[in-house]
Amino acid sequence: MSHYPDPHGGPGSPWNAGQGLPGPVPPYESTGGYSAPLPAVPEQPIAVIGDITVTQNTVVTPVGSFPLRGSTWAINDMTTVQQGIPTWATVLAVLGFFLVCALSLLLLLVKETTVTGTIQVTVTYGDRFYTTQVPVRSPADITRTHQQFNYVRSLTF
Repeated sequence: MSHYPDPHGGPGSPWNAGQGLPGPVPPYESTGGYSAPLPAVPEQPIAVIGDITVTQNTVVTPVGSFPLRGSTWAINDMTTVQQGIPTWATVLAVLGFFLVCALSLLLLLVKETTVTGTIQVTVTYGDRFYTTQVPVRSPADITRTHQQFNYVRSLTF
């Protein structure tokens, strides 16, 4: 037998003396924030480019949605690709120079490719437009974003 009171606060519980159980919780009402309107009929997304979601018939952005047909798309690639000698190769070449002179200098031929920047995608329909920045970290990101852009643009006709 336990000396603790009834955890559910039954009618004879000293913790709930003379009080009933609390009433139903009022429905939650949102009072802040912005939620983009969704399409009337939920459709499966076929492409997502940054903040822009594209379905078979609709373009959904954080500021609203509009039809895909007749929309105008533009892309601006603001990425930079740099090649350089990685730090580890430089350190090994200097340390190895004292052990094996000529072979350690071959480490200076190692190149590392670094991709930085963003791709800007703009969609326009009538007097409404939305621009998003897609971050890029590899050449594959550049290719993927351009392929999605070209696919979505081909659906606008």
